[in-house]
Amino acid sequence: MEEIKEFDRMSAGKFYNACDPELGKQHVATMTLCQKFNSIPFDQEEEKNKAKEQLIPSSVGKNLGIFTPFYCEYGVNIEVGQNCFVNYNCTFLDVAKIKLGNGVWIGANVTIATPNHPYIPEERLEADYPDGHHDLEYAKAITIKDNCWICSSATIVGGVTIGEGAIVAAGAVVTSDVPANSIVAGVPAKVIRQIDEKDRMHPWETYVANELPLSDRKKENRKKLQ
Repeated sequence: MEEIKEFDRMSAGKFYNACDPELGKQHVATMTLCQKFNSIPFDQEEEKNKAKEQLIPSSVGKNLGIFTPFYCEYGVNIEVGQNCFVNYNCTFLDVAKIKLGNGVWIGANVTIATPNHPYIPEERLEADYPDGHHDLEYAKAITIKDNCWICSSATIVGGVTIGEGAIVAAGAVVTSDVPANSIVAGVPAKVIRQIDEKDRMHPWETYVANELPLSDRKKENRKKLQ
């Protein structure tokens, strides 16, 4: 029977041996690529873009913007759509797949973490098993669908899907699926409300008029208070 690679177990969300030497080499190689990407000055655009595409192969031709520093574990388990943006100091723990749809914006200091561990200590800690010393871990994939905005310092844990057009408020900890076109906030994150037409801010007209940005909802509320 063909031997199952630990990387394949890991990416599929199954228990895998984090002590596996080959997996360790791949992890170190990715951390080295992270270090290289983060160390290249912003004004060396071509070199920095090449390093980004080495680190995250799915970013080729996708117009992915990343402000460094940026950290990930494997890079190859990150799948990005078109025109995504990742702000400063984000961490993508891509032990399982992390999928970003088109037009996803990630704020500064966001953590997207797929890894997981057993709750019982003797199952969680490294141990000697019949075929050797293992550190058995697993992970759950994360999907962030088109046009989502993940605000600064949010944390998204494994197994979560964030629906299209949703907004995750700053500092939120997302532990369960987020409905499309909703705003979630808090620890753990809860749905605050749905996004609707009253959230329109008419950016171009407001820009031309040189006015402060206000949604139709806020304008309506101001009128009620007058």
